[in-house]
Amino acid sequence: MKLFSFILTGFLLAVLSSALLAVQPRALQKDENYDESLPLNAKLKAEWVFARYHYDSGGGFGFGRGFQRWAADYPKSDRQFIEAVKRLTRVDTRTIEQVVDANSDDIFNWPWIFVEDAGAWRMSEPQAARLRQYLLRGGFIMLDDTHGDFEWQTLLDGVRMIFPDRPIEDLADQDELFHVLYDLDERFQIPGTRYIWGGRRYTADSSVPKWRAIRDDRGRIVIAICHNSDVGDAWEWADSPRYPERDASLAFRLGINYIIYGMTH
Repeated sequence: MKLFSFILTGFLLAVLSSALLAVQPRALQKDENYDESLPLNAKLKAEWVFARYHYDSGGGFGFGRGFQRWAADYPKSDRQFIEAVKRLTRVDTRTIEQVVDANSDDIFNWPWIFVEDAGAWRMSEPQAARLRQYLLRGGFIMLDDTHGDFEWQTLLDGVRMIFPDRPIEDLADQDELFHVLYDLDERFQIPGTRYIWGGRRYTADSSVPKWRAIRDDRGRIVIAICHNSDVGDAWEWADSPRYPERDASLAFRLGINYIIYGMTH
């Protein structure tokens, strides 16, 4: 019996190790050379702030340094995108991002929220009710970096807790979201680095980019979804000669359009 228990324990440890290795590539491409210290004037008030949603993720596999899926690309992605907003628009922009906890009413202070990889989030009823109230009071959420049917279903589970009955639509090229500042009729899949130099291959259910949205009763987009693309990774690695400029350029223009739309509708 003791021998059997020993063998079973060894088998379970091997299975767990294999499972961790299977999901590890999502976090391998962290830029370890990036200086995460606060930039100058980090606390100055501004018209627009990049607010990143800190959600729960169930069991929450960690990837070194306490990594969680909500924090993928953080903070470099946020800050490089902030620099693009400051350079390419006249929006008064704070130089530092804001992390917003899913269990806090602090969310009502930030009219534009970015959610990284909602294919890993777990939603409680109070969290869903808070997000529903936030959106119906004028908030805007951008969901990014979900891939394939499994992650889509997890994203959808959370969205259906927020809005059980509101339809999710595939946005047409002529939708105002794609023309509020930049004209973005020609959109294409924005790859994460794991698909460029990380060796990952697209599966059949993750190879076509989807630009989707949910609207309120007035027709205003309140949730914009970038599925089968990794916009945040493009922001993070835009300074790398290994990341394609074409993809980074579209990622910046998409994000800026989403800001302008969310702040003016």
